[in-house]
Amino acid sequence: MDKSVIDQSVDRLGNLITSRPLMIVLVFLAITAVFATGLGTIESEEGTDEFTEGVPAQAAQDEVDERFGDTFETDEPSTQLIQRGQGVLTPTGLERSLAAQAQLDGDPELEVTGTSSVAGAVAQTIEPNAATPEQQRDVIASTPDQEVRATTRELLAAEPGLRELVSDDYNAASGEASATITVVTYAEDVDEGAAQERAERATAAAGGEFVVFSGGLIDEEFANVIEDSLAIVVPAVVFLILVFLIVAYRDPIDLLLGLGALAMTVIWTFGFTGLVGIPFSEMMIAVPPLLLAIGVDFGIHAVNRYREERVTGQGVTEGMDAATDQLLVAFFIVAGTTVIGFGANVASDLGPIREFGIVASIGVVFTFLVFGLFMPAAKVLLDRLREGTRIPDFGTSPLGSDGSLLGRVLPQGAVIGNRAPVAVLLVALVVTAGAGAMATSVDTTFDDDDFLPPEELPEYVTAAPGPLAPSEYTFTETVNYLDDNFESGEEDEVTVYVEGPMESDAALESIYRAGQNPPPTVVDDGGEAEAESLITVIEAYAADDDEFARLVERNDRTGSGVPDRNLDEIYDELEASPFADRADQYLTDDRRGTQVVYSVESGALESDIRSDVESIADDYRFQATPTGQIVIFQGISDLIFDSAITSLILALSLTAVFLMIIYRVLEGYATLGLANMVPIAVTVAMLVGTMPLLGIPFNAMTATVLSITIGVGVAYSVHVTHRFIDEFNTGKDGFESLMTTLQGTGGALAGSMLTTLGGAVSLTLALIPILGQFGILMSISVFYSFLLSVIVLPPTLLLWERYVVEGGVLG
Repeated sequence: MDKSVIDQSVDRLGNLITSRPLMIVLVFLAITAVFATGLGTIESEEGTDEFTEGVPAQAAQDEVDERFGDTFETDEPSTQLIQRGQGVLTPTGLERSLAAQAQLDGDPELEVTGTSSVAGAVAQTIEPNAATPEQQRDVIASTPDQEVRATTRELLAAEPGLRELVSDDYNAASGEASATITVVTYAEDVDEGAAQERAERATAAAGGEFVVFSGGLIDEEFANVIEDSLAIVVPAVVFLILVFLIVAYRDPIDLLLGLGALAMTVIWTFGFTGLVGIPFSEMMIAVPPLLLAIGVDFGIHAVNRYREERVTGQGVTEGMDAATDQLLVAFFIVAGTTVIGFGANVASDLGPIREFGIVASIGVVFTFLVFGLFMPAAKVLLDRLREGTRIPDFGTSPLGSDGSLLGRVLPQGAVIGNRAPVAVLLVALVVTAGAGAMATSVDTTFDDDDFLPPEELPEYVTAAPGPLAPSEYTFTETVNYLDDNFESGEEDEVTVYVEGPMESDAALESIYRAGQNPPPTVVDDGGEAEAESLITVIEAYAADDDEFARLVERNDRTGSGVPDRNLDEIYDELEASPFADRADQYLTDDRRGTQVVYSVESGALESDIRSDVESIADDYRFQATPTGQIVIFQGISDLIFDSAITSLILALSLTAVFLMIIYRVLEGYATLGLANMVPIAVTVAMLVGTMPLLGIPFNAMTATVLSITIGVGVAYSVHVTHRFIDEFNTGKDGFESLMTTLQGTGGALAGSMLTTLGGAVSLTLALIPILGQFGILMSISVFYSFLLSVIVLPPTLLLWERYVVEGGVLG
């Protein structure tokens, strides 16, 4: 395709806009009605589970769960009743605990299968026949207080497992503690959300200070946080954008037209996602502000460029023809680069990031269509209707016009760049290198906490009125309380899933040898890794049964205590023993798979744990895959980092190629595309260098910001470059072209920068921490992109003129 074909296409579209505006408006309204039907079909998908799909460690964990079941936990849903207050271990406190248990035990819909509590243990010690919580409560009530207190102290001293249910501040002498936990389990088919609700009612009826904690709580809060964040972010975005648009448009009719076009963009985008079945996750909350920011940018440029023509005396048709001749090409270039930037996230191995990239990219295409065709057509239609009426003209002067503050300040980038272009670029190079060095210290994280509100909600959230008031969030606070006040009684653990013929002679010996001299993060038990495996079951049975011990000894050729021949016979004996159930947790039915659960040092870096466990797995004779939550989350963190780097490289390279091709076709100079990329490269480096200064890591959301920065930031340099070359082609020199560009287009850039900042800043109000961090980075990114497009790009274009145009270098 050559330039003449593009010019002809743009001319046809411009003529269509000015000759058939009503038809275009009606077609777009009809399409909007179709997409609006998809809004009601949008499904939400919250939480961290969707990030684990496709992660090898998660696939191994799924295999472990399917073939062995959960080794250390029951599949039954459970609820923890956290009772707080200095009197929790008094007879009265124990009665309250049992009263809550009795309420739940008597609920036929919950099908309680068991309870574990200090109160129940004390009651059964006093009266072993007290089987139900109601009976146990009667025992406590009828027993003298002194005996109850003495029994409680004796049990907690003798039973370490029971002691784990009491807070760390337990005083053995006085028998007092500030909190205790009761665990209630239910049948497998009980809904955890319903159990959470009933447990809250039961504890309220029992009196005392209780906090109810269950899996249903986190699911509920994951769901609520999306709705509550949207309820905060969307009004804030609308308000901020409205304020900026009032300043930018200064005309109520143009303002309403701009808002209508923005609403159309959002309806098209999310109606599309509903129709094709893409779920709405926490990450999707960032899409509306991004699209609104891009739409505002397009809208301000469209109106501003049109006004530039009208103030020279051009009519509606001539003014819009001149505006669309330039803007349709500029919008196409901006949309293309933005789609590349957003779409680069499709290369991620994480499903939610891919979906985010798809939806954002589709939204940009819709934004281009709405603001490239619908808004100019609607503007023509409205201005023609306004002609000959008494409707007054309001603000009609363009932003950055002669005499305005922007018109005086923005061209200074051209003035400075004209005086010392090489010096400006050398400073930019030094800043880029320094920022790049800082970027090497950026962390990468992934955790449930990233998607849940902080322990203390900001005042602007808690003070929100009526329908804007958020749900109650207690998960983070409760988890922090448990971490601070209770010892888990369990060390952190990771699992190695082993696949191979477990009856071969070396199978168990391989497990044994892999655990010798463990690396630093794996708990060392006398030179061996502390682990639970098929070997520990064999050892336990051998210690309990002399005949089996002799069988093991006869088949241990190395003297390690681990049998290394006739393993089929060992397994047969084990499966016929009282230890058969434990053996089933570590050996598959076909005897071709096993799991080894290693204890790791609490507080060690997850990256170090994963590396150390992988080194152990490498020593296995058979295929061995590390898994467990620590390994899975660290695997996701690695994928997040890989996603950020891959998306950045794709976005940079594809954007550069796209711009070089476009400018080669349009202007005959591919090097203009490279000039466009100079401020973007500096922006990305400065942005990543800023992250460690602010303590913001790469996470599921911020990992997308680098490629998005290219997509959003390149718009500023494209608008400057495109207007510059248009002015340059009229016969002006480079400096004059830049002065005109920065006065006209620069004003529109400043207006769109402010509105984009409003959309990005609004994300900091979201309840989800990673969205707030994303909003901060997007705000910085937008500001850097604007600043460098008016400071670094002008000297770049002047040097381009000097060496490419005047110097005859191949363009």
